Amino acid sequence: MLGEAMILFQIAGIGMIVAIIHTVLKQMGKEEIAQFTTLMGFILVLLIVLGKLSELFQKIKSVFLFQG
Repeated sequence: MLGEAMILFQIAGIGMIVAIIHTVLKQMGKEEIAQFTTLMGFILVLLIVLGKLSELFQKIKSVFLFQG
């Protein structure tokens, strides 16, 4: 249970940090770098989610195919 909550906090933390960095860079006039930062944050969160989905599919596979 604690692991699932930690994932949500990690994703929320990444989102907040990326939002702050994006805002600061945009105020400085560096919109291209701000967009790149947002894209990197999105990719990082996507990798976390894909890793968890992979674990989920492995667990489902082990339950339905009876592989320990």
